[in-house]
Amino acid sequence: MPYSLRRAAIGAIFAVVAFTAPAFAHEVTIGSLTLTDLWTRATPPKAPTAAGYLTIANKGSEADRLVAASTPLAETGELHIMQVKDGVMTMRPVEGGIEIPPGGTVTLAPGGYHLMFITLKETLKDGGKLPVTLTFEKAGAITTFLHIMPVGSQGPTGAASGMDMKGGAMKMDQSQTGTGQ
Repeated sequence: MPYSLRRAAIGAIFAVVAFTAPAFAHEVTIGSLTLTDLWTRATPPKAPTAAGYLTIANKGSEADRLVAASTPLAETGELHIMQVKDGVMTMRPVEGGIEIPPGGTVTLAPGGYHLMFITLKETLKDGGKLPVTLTFEKAGAITTFLHIMPVGSQGPTGAASGMDMKGGAMKMDQSQTGTGQ
């Protein structure tokens, strides 16, 4: 392969890696909390709701609590949990927020804790960004964004959710979701 062609090919590969790898490498710090893997899924036209996900690490010596979430693109933002009890799946708002223990990490992911945005004002499109404000009891409020990934996405790392749909029965693996409440 001629040198100039090889150099162009290497440049093209570098450009693809440089522009796609950091697309979801966004990290936000507020107080002793570090937020990573902030994402949501694209929605079909006129979908009324969307869920948001992220990981929160607390590097401090005191617990903090995620108490609110909002976006200008929805009328309401809530903190929710999805659970399966006695074979019945339920999703409900979390009362009192989601505790982030000192030195601990809580992951909001499909099948467990998540942000819920109700009465969307527009369709969320793959590749876009959903602006959000997250409010913590001690660290305060921070405005950032969730990366909008394709419908059906399992997140920036491609990890499966905590849901197990084998045999038609839905079971939840609690080891993959936050449990502090």
